[in-house]
Amino acid sequence: MRTVLVGLCLGLGLGLWLFRDRLYANTPEIPVVASGLYSIEIKTLSGTEWDWKSVQGKSILFVNVASKCGFTYQYEGLQTLYEQYKDRGLVVVGVPSNSFANQEPGTATDIASFCSLNYGVSFPMMEKVPVRGRWIHPLYRYLTESNPKKTGKVSWNFNKILVDRNGYVVARFGSREKPLSKAVIQAVETTL
Repeated sequence: MRTVLVGLCLGLGLGLWLFRDRLYANTPEIPVVASGLYSIEIKTLSGTEWDWKSVQGKSILFVNVASKCGFTYQYEGLQTLYEQYKDRGLVVVGVPSNSFANQEPGTATDIASFCSLNYGVSFPMMEKVPVRGRWIHPLYRYLTESNPKKTGKVSWNFNKILVDRNGYVVARFGSREKPLSKAVIQAVETTL
């Protein structure tokens, strides 16, 4: 009896594996890597579709941000970096995320108000999205998987991912690396 059950299980497993494409034909998939950075759909914090044309040909520093984090003070450095380099072609893009310890629980309105009142943020802010895990947003799937030399999960809030003028990930920095550190500034300057 046991042999028959094992045979049935193996047969069923093999059958499911052979016909998996038919079984999941109507299941939408999130692409492992987007066809290109500029084709990824994402909205701004105000709810409008992000216009990638406004940043094509520029270097972009993506930062997953949170309002209730020990690194939230980095908004000030990010704003300074943006002001210093925006005329040379750098765009800082804040991407709020509640992926770590519920440190960004607010609504879009709460986040916008917090950033404006406390840090005078004028760089673009995207909608709040998951930056890791099962429901990772395609933007962060691209940022964390598109360059084999720069792959890896976002480890915490205020990770920084630098994309060059062609949309390729060229540098990554952890939360402890401040926006105005020598390493971040050197990486930014090499892309301008």
